[in-house]
Amino acid sequence: MNVHAPALARAHEFDAQTQVFASDVIGGLSQFPKRLSPKYFYDAAGSELFEQITVLPEYYPTRTELGILRSRGDAIAGTFPEGAALVEFGAGASTKVRLLLERSGFGAYVPVDISGDFLKAQASGLRADFPDLDVYPVAADFTSSFALPDQVAGMPKVGFFPGSTLGNFEPQEARAFLRSARDILGRGAQMIVGVDLEKNERVLYDAYNDAAGVTARFNLNVLVRINRELGANFDVSAFMHRSIYNREQHRIEMHLIARKAQTVRILGRVFSFRPGESIHTESSYKYSLERFTDLVRGSGWSVRYSWTDQDRMFSVHALVASD
Repeated sequence: MNVHAPALARAHEFDAQTQVFASDVIGGLSQFPKRLSPKYFYDAAGSELFEQITVLPEYYPTRTELGILRSRGDAIAGTFPEGAALVEFGAGASTKVRLLLERSGFGAYVPVDISGDFLKAQASGLRADFPDLDVYPVAADFTSSFALPDQVAGMPKVGFFPGSTLGNFEPQEARAFLRSARDILGRGAQMIVGVDLEKNERVLYDAYNDAAGVTARFNLNVLVRINRELGANFDVSAFMHRSIYNREQHRIEMHLIARKAQTVRILGRVFSFRPGESIHTESSYKYSLERFTDLVRGSGWSVRYSWTDQDRMFSVHALVASD
């Protein structure tokens, strides 16, 4: 008798997105050290937890980036061509993009996100508040190639990638994403990118280890999601959240640490954990202005303008596609 048959049969019933999720989870946990992609944090519960994180007193990136977009918004908007299509990679809560839409004469807005239901809700709210703006949601994984709507084909393109999400990519992956975005947006495109900056290590540590424990719940929720969507049997209480600053790599690392020896089953696969063993769930790279300029060089872009807050905690960059 094949004891794995029910699990394997169920895997064939998954939709395409869940099949990719299953493949990535099994592939990541088969590595040494084990790892999971941070893009899988953002189910409904994870997205809600992240919104809670953004308003925590320790978590500076969101409010600092919003401050730059508000205080330098006119200068940023002055770089955009009239009637351009604004393409947001990984559209989240609409707070930041509204600051651009209010100051600019965009002809269309194209939010791109893997969650179709979330996109519909966001698009509905923006259409109500910006009745003259054409909104064309695209349900796609923004880290892969996708087609823009035919309706914006003739418009100049401006990409938008806020939140220092670029820092979640390994440097070579960040360059690959920027090249992909350049190909999607086309010749003459521009892109606005938010990038977190290097700073005091204590500030970084506190931002990812908040006193209320919200970041810990956010990190652990990925195991809850794997249990729910893939039928795994993680004992979530047997893992703990840990964030550390890797000085050599200029990055915060988030890990889930096994509190005890355990065995986890996922779709017929078995994964063993030693006490203290880690699942690396996220890296968040912090850049200097110079290292970010070096990163985009050779990826099809060049830095045209850069803005920071007064304390140089965060930066917003206007990139222009190079030929």
